[in-house]
Amino acid sequence: MRAAGRAPALAALLLTAVAVCAGDAVARTFPFGPHRRSVNDLGNQFLPFHARLWDLLHGRADGGLLLNWQSGWGTSFLPDLGTYLTSPFAPLVALFPRADLAYALYGITVLKTAAAAAAMAWALLRTRPGVWWGAGLLGAAYGLCGWALLEAVYNPMWMDGLIAFPLLCLVGVWVREGRRPLLGPLVVVVCWLANFYTAYMATLGAALVLLVSVPHRRMLVPVLVRGTVTVLLGVGLAAPVLVPVFLGTRHAHPGVVREFVAAGAPDLAARLMPVTYGFSTPALFVWTAVPVLAASLLFRPGIRREQWRWPALALAVALSLQWGPTHLVWHVFATPNGSPYRQTFVLSGVLVLAAWAALADGLPDRRALLGGAGTVGVLGLGALGSGQATVWGGALFAAGIAVLFVRRGRLAVLLLAGVLVAQAAATTAYGDRERLRRLDDYPAWSAADGRLADALARADGWPAYRTDSGRPHTTANEPMALGGQGGAYYSSLTPDVLTRTMAALGAGWTSRGRNLQSLDNPVTDALFAVGARRRDDAVVRTGPALPLVTVRPAGAGPVYGPSPFRNQELLLGARVYEPPGPTGACRVGTETFLWAPDVTGTARLGPVTVRLRGELPKWRAALVSLGVQRVPGLRPELPGAATGTAGTAGGVEVACLDHGRLRTAVAALRATAPGPSAIRVTSTGVRARLRPGTTGTLVLAAPRIAGWTCDGRPASSYGGLVAAPVRPGAREVSCVFRPPGLRAGLVTGGSALLLLAVWAGLTVRRRSRGGDGGGAGEDAAGEHRPRLPHASGRTSRDAPAASGPAGSAGSAGSAVAAVAAVAAVPGI
Repeated sequence: MRAAGRAPALAALLLTAVAVCAGDAVARTFPFGPHRRSVNDLGNQFLPFHARLWDLLHGRADGGLLLNWQSGWGTSFLPDLGTYLTSPFAPLVALFPRADLAYALYGITVLKTAAAAAAMAWALLRTRPGVWWGAGLLGAAYGLCGWALLEAVYNPMWMDGLIAFPLLCLVGVWVREGRRPLLGPLVVVVCWLANFYTAYMATLGAALVLLVSVPHRRMLVPVLVRGTVTVLLGVGLAAPVLVPVFLGTRHAHPGVVREFVAAGAPDLAARLMPVTYGFSTPALFVWTAVPVLAASLLFRPGIRREQWRWPALALAVALSLQWGPTHLVWHVFATPNGSPYRQTFVLSGVLVLAAWAALADGLPDRRALLGGAGTVGVLGLGALGSGQATVWGGALFAAGIAVLFVRRGRLAVLLLAGVLVAQAAATTAYGDRERLRRLDDYPAWSAADGRLADALARADGWPAYRTDSGRPHTTANEPMALGGQGGAYYSSLTPDVLTRTMAALGAGWTSRGRNLQSLDNPVTDALFAVGARRRDDAVVRTGPALPLVTVRPAGAGPVYGPSPFRNQELLLGARVYEPPGPTGACRVGTETFLWAPDVTGTARLGPVTVRLRGELPKWRAALVSLGVQRVPGLRPELPGAATGTAGTAGGVEVACLDHGRLRTAVAALRATAPGPSAIRVTSTGVRARLRPGTTGTLVLAAPRIAGWTCDGRPASSYGGLVAAPVRPGAREVSCVFRPPGLRAGLVTGGSALLLLAVWAGLTVRRRSRGGDGGGAGEDAAGEHRPRLPHASGRTSRDAPAASGPAGSAGSAGSAVAAVAAVAAVPGI
């Protein structure tokens, strides 16, 4: 590959990395200052999931790729892996110390942003030859679009979609030319595995780009066929991960159902400027020169298809963001629970492609620039009615337009680059500060976290007993972040059966049931084999606990009612709670527990105070202990007017736990359970040797999520837990977990691989019969493809050393190297 071919991608990469880091440094945001970076799900989900990935790569995780023994008492992990961790960049966390994963994730996010810019610069030169500095600047503009700097920066898996769009546009070039039948589907599979959600949007966008790029109508059908086959083969190859993810969403606890509300015109105009922020409006900003150049196409003399198709496509995509039916199409037919404009990066990419059509041969003439600047300026004036516009944003917006009229060679390029970096850095800094003001934030890993992790590791007795990391200290996924095998779990794929079972037993939640909190209760600790747990800043041993596997009487499992205390007793098989006395106080020596799921405030019993957070359905307060009753007649003080009966909204129930009865019940169950050495836990299940003459129902202290089988048959449910009847004379029961859809995904992936080989073979054979595909000749659609002039033959002294769509073998090598360098940069 020639040096000039690398220059645009390298320039885009460096400009992007400098702008992002400069903006974070100006805002004094981690890692450049004291302000926290981990906001929203970045600290609550993505960092803990990368911690688990680190543990897996270093051989330290409980469970494996299919089953996560650390969270939610044992949950499916492959859907989480496919949703959050299958990016080619994700394994880079293994190169960092575990305590420095926040640094690792920041570096990966910057690297992804820069890679997207480099990929776009490369893709631009493959769509058509042009000035190298223009491709570099526009590539950086894409990587530094407002969506990347403001929306995706704390959702790092979305950044893979930012990379996917230019790569899939490059695949579109190959499809149009009838070339690279093997490499095209492989690029698709990498993009869809990295993050299927944004890859779906990128695929839609690339399909639209391909449609407007077909030069002749009679080529349309062959191109559509090749494009459809390429995408289907790529998605089929990703099926072993995608199918379990899809079925995981079907088994997940229902999220929030929202109605789409389109943003107002003034806010849309404001978001086109730098230095703006809005959670429910699209981050439309992309270097001001981009929309000006795109609009300038309409003001060139002699309107041709080449000039209007790109502005028309950009307008169509922009309108689709605002219309309900197309909004649903972009978001896989479900309005997201969060920002409703997650597809905005596609519009940014289309605008960049339109700008490249105007800039490829050099800056447009003054007349066209004036027309484009006037159009964008009018849009900017529309922002005057929006509260999201800022003074700095308006000033940088005007500077971005003015600098386009500088015509002094290298000075003009330097000024364009300077304004690009300044706009992006200022937008980054503003976004850093606004997110901290508007969203929840989480501290980075500290020395105290390290001490807690060490204490949990010292207390760990898995699989003889579980060690629970306790109520949330830093994040909702602390079992993955700190260690142990707890009940807390937060994911978009939290199983519905887990949420319903834990709610019936008194657990609390946030995020409407998808963020389950650890339940600190002696009865549930016994039921789920918890032998140690963190309370405050110490790890303590708990009371008597059952083994991971127990044997219960034959018959149907418990049917839960409105009271969590009674539900716990049904699952335990013994009465261990008693009601308060006539005064409302518990008997001395028993432990007082309060259940008030819809109450917010402070509850007291003597010196003990407990803070409750309940606002159903979003927040649910957990069943809590008010301590052992020491004074006769002392009754709990409840917050405000907390009244009602168990099972009603706002209902309150008090019960008194007799620890002696609990010890007796646990001892009775342990007497019939398999011995400690008879239970073998693996990364995919449990194998238990039974005592001679055992009868009844074997119960595994793990939620009965879809995918469990015992002795080759679907596992049954015992109060929401995995269960299997003990066959007469059986000496062993083996329960194995396989995520739903894994087998179908493997079959689909294998079939797609076979079809890909056939497809590639047929294409190569057809092309070999029709002559060499390089240079002038006919493509697969029978169209004449003239050889475009090499860059060295262009009149512009700034033209790159790269060929056109039907270029030389050197250009082919460049395309392959681009995919290798951008799509597979970690080298895994």
